[in-house]
Amino acid sequence: MDAYSSAYPAGRHYHGAGRSPLSLVLSVAAALMVLLAAVTSAVVRSEGVTGTVNAPFAGTGPVGAMAAVGAGAEDGSIARIISRVSGFRVGVAVADTAGGPVRTFGDTAAYPAASTAKLITAAAYLKLVEAGEVRLDETLGNFTAAFQLKSMINSSNNDSWLLLMDRLGYQRLIQYAASIGIAYDPEDNRLTPGEVAQVLTKLYAGRLLNPINTAQLLGYMQETNNEELIPAASGPGITVYHKYGQLGGNLHDAALLEHGGTTYAPVIFTEGADSTDEAERTEMIHDLTRAVVGTLFPAG
Repeated sequence: MDAYSSAYPAGRHYHGAGRSPLSLVLSVAAALMVLLAAVTSAVVRSEGVTGTVNAPFAGTGPVGAMAAVGAGAEDGSIARIISRVSGFRVGVAVADTAGGPVRTFGDTAAYPAASTAKLITAAAYLKLVEAGEVRLDETLGNFTAAFQLKSMINSSNNDSWLLLMDRLGYQRLIQYAASIGIAYDPEDNRLTPGEVAQVLTKLYAGRLLNPINTAQLLGYMQETNNEELIPAASGPGITVYHKYGQLGGNLHDAALLEHGGTTYAPVIFTEGADSTDEAERTEMIHDLTRAVVGTLFPAG
């Protein structure tokens, strides 16, 4: 019976007829033991539920969505798409911005990052803006730093990147990358798909920059000068923020896909001898994107 039940008259203690004090004491003790067992059982069950809710990739998306991305890797659609590849490397990482480990597929070692690493440069510069060490309205080249940041991310302008790097300094960029958990040397310019996925999830979650600068950087990652990779296959109703990279035999795209209150970060890196198979790799990126979207946003 509920402890706050009105079954018993207020202000009175209920005793059964003809029961001795010792019998009453034993009955009360037994009742307390039963109550303690029930409470313990409830706590255990409650902890079990909490563990499920907070399990990796429970996140904010469909139940088990991220688990489904990695389930049966040998037979999963991502693995099948990668298994058809010959002549170039492919690495895929998928992360939930709500938390949990990054899921990876294919060749997950470091790749020449090409222009995907410009995300780190942009975040590092904006972090210095927040610290008051640099300004967005200062002149870099013929334009402001704000203009160069947008040009570097939205149009992947290498001249803008060089100007921002000169202002930052390579050593300061290395230190910034280390501060967010990424071992990155801009002279070597190599990253894994998983590392880029970490940068994206931390950016989206507001763990890199303040809300104003986070929104600004994400805005630069929309409607870029190349929407032919992940954005082209994401489907209607999905908001895409991304940074592609294309250099020699490297063709990459790193994105945040937002739909229905959930956001995931798929990163697809490819590396070949040259760019002669670019059309094949572009189609493979489309196939991988559709596989990820179909699992993570089934209703979309």
